[in-house]
Amino acid sequence: MGNQIWLIIMIPSSLLFTCIGIYAWMRKKPMWFWAGDTVPEDEITDVCAYNRANGIMWLCFSLPLWIGTIIGACHSIILGSNIILADSTVGLVLMMITYTFIRKKYKKI
Repeated sequence: MGNQIWLIIMIPSSLLFTCIGIYAWMRKKPMWFWAGDTVPEDEITDVCAYNRANGIMWLCFSLPLWIGTIIGACHSIILGSNIILADSTVGLVLMMITYTFIRKKYKKI
């Protein structure tokens, strides 16, 4: 029963971040990162490359969620939870740092 609840919670959660990554990659206008923030198209040098980098960032964030989901279901929920906890703390900070570099790289001067 515990594994079923784990999967019911974690598959949609992991899928959400994967879908955000795919959406960011395919988007025609610049993808935003911060809540309530928009990125004007005239501020970005190459919107396609900017969105691709943004999408890869989100997909990299979702990968440990999928790994934690699978390990939690097949091996140990505690180990899976620790992987997800690490991704939710360290991974989130790394995402903020990565986005700052992406924004600086593609920002028009």
